Amino acid sequence: MSLTLYFHPLASYCWKVLIALYEGEIPFAPHQIDLAKPEERDELERVWPVAKFPVLRDEVRHEVVPESTIIIEYLALHYPGKAALVPAEPDRARETRLRDRFYDLYVHDPMQRIVADRLRPPAERDPVGVEQWHAKFEVSYGMVETEMATKTWAMGDTFTLADCAAAPALYYANRVHPFGPAHSNVARYLARLTARPSFARVLREAEPYFKLFPEG
Repeated sequence: MSLTLYFHPLASYCWKVLIALYEGEIPFAPHQIDLAKPEERDELERVWPVAKFPVLRDEVRHEVVPESTIIIEYLALHYPGKAALVPAEPDRARETRLRDRFYDLYVHDPMQRIVADRLRPPAERDPVGVEQWHAKFEVSYGMVETEMATKTWAMGDTFTLADCAAAPALYYANRVHPFGPAHSNVARYLARLTARPSFARVLREAEPYFKLFPEG
């Protein structure tokens, strides 16, 4: 098989790429990596020395492609599937990429920082930072609440790269900073995302690993 994805079923950025692959019905070989196992970390480092996943390896084009957004862009360019996740029209593509960046930087990033803090020994935790990251969620949720008042998906009626980014970001964010009464549109958007067959499949495959997620 041409494409191999190095990933872990619990990793949120891996979800983003898996959603895109499942949306496009693009054949690939999943290669699960457990970074806690030195031999598997070493294997990933040989492919991508930064040792962060997801990483896509293309045996036909002899390419190693890291970073979730870049992987999805690469797939759209070289392995277009049944779903056109990056619009062809330049302005629509730019707006899609903006929303992708929004979810990665202002929802996904604070979520991961809070989760990382939970994994630290109590004496090394950063309560001030955690408080600041929780405050960022309120700003981001407020923006999504307004944005999704009249939309089905992030770009309107069509599922795109932006929704691939939103799904894992909002799913895990809701676990660390639950939506409040003022976030009904956000909650409905996440419900549509979780019902989407591609994301529902990702969640089913991740379910055996949810016990590893550090609750507050």
